[in-house]
Amino acid sequence: MNFQYEELISLAEEIFSTAGCEREEARRVAGHLVEANVVGHDSHGLIRIPSYVEWLRAGKVLAHQSLQIVSENDAMAVVDGQFGLGQTIGEEAMQLGIEKAAKHGVAIIALRNAGHLGRIGDWAEMAAKAGMISLHFVNTSGAGMLVAPFGGIDRRLSANPFAAGVPTANGQPIILDMSACTMAEGKIRVALNQGKKVPDGCLIDSEGNPTNDPEVFYGDPPGAILPIAAHKGSGLSLIIEMLAGALTGGSCTNPENAWRVANGMLSIIIDRSFFGAAADFFPEVERYVAFVKSSRTVNNDGEILMPGEMEQRTKALRLQQGIDLDDATWRQICDTCRLLNVKHGFAEPEAKQASSADGVSIPGCEPAPLGRE
Repeated sequence: MNFQYEELISLAEEIFSTAGCEREEARRVAGHLVEANVVGHDSHGLIRIPSYVEWLRAGKVLAHQSLQIVSENDAMAVVDGQFGLGQTIGEEAMQLGIEKAAKHGVAIIALRNAGHLGRIGDWAEMAAKAGMISLHFVNTSGAGMLVAPFGGIDRRLSANPFAAGVPTANGQPIILDMSACTMAEGKIRVALNQGKKVPDGCLIDSEGNPTNDPEVFYGDPPGAILPIAAHKGSGLSLIIEMLAGALTGGSCTNPENAWRVANGMLSIIIDRSFFGAAADFFPEVERYVAFVKSSRTVNNDGEILMPGEMEQRTKALRLQQGIDLDDATWRQICDTCRLLNVKHGFAEPEAKQASSADGVSIPGCEPAPLGRE
């Protein structure tokens, strides 16, 4: 199915408004999810709608929440998201950091107890648009326990996203958005919905054997994702857990917290202008980018891309040609619409939906409880 940007924004907004969000928040959540699809991060896009609605109905994430300041000084703040939707809480946390950095040159925001923060690159982009450099370290306190440590079999780490952003003179920031593991869980879900295998070296089964089958990851017992770069990624993941979990005052990955998804994020926001004039910084960034891109490529038609450049190209293409959703993802969204009695005029695929009834436990496909756990 192919959709236009505004079609998906309107549909997602209606879903979240019906699920209990105020209109402004519904539009905000919809915008962030659709933006993830537009830039090519389908794993953090509309595929998340069934899960988000399930969490809202179960009280695992809460609508119309705001940041609570736990402690702060001129340059630092510890803030509690009160389990609000991450798209709202993330924006508030970043705005606070940008304001502090603008006044004092640097800010550190320690965010705990936020709902799923979505694509972490969003927050680096928000800072870059304000002319700020930023670093972001993220963990999930329990429900996101997905990754085996180097040399291990059992899930002990979360995906531990890391993002960084650097503004440029042309307005297209350099955005590094990655995880300390080989692939995001959402990408495994996308592969499952599309009936595809995952690349080599990403997953192991419950006995530690390599697998390309996304169903094995969601099996009983489940498999695990591997860290990037073997021991290096495992060590990076551990450090990110300490910064985003222990330092924020939230929690490092803990099975006792596995009943809900709660993100912690440590963000460092730096006002570039404090360090020197734009006439010194931006030309040097441009010179170095050009120097890196001048490298000979392995393939004759190859190209050296900067972090975030592929997302910029994908966005331009999808805004022009529309956004494709696979049948399984679209069917799950349609099921959520029926659950909420949200009407839409789009066609629905006829193929059978993958669900926990098929022997595969897929987050977001379980029946949505009506009460708070």
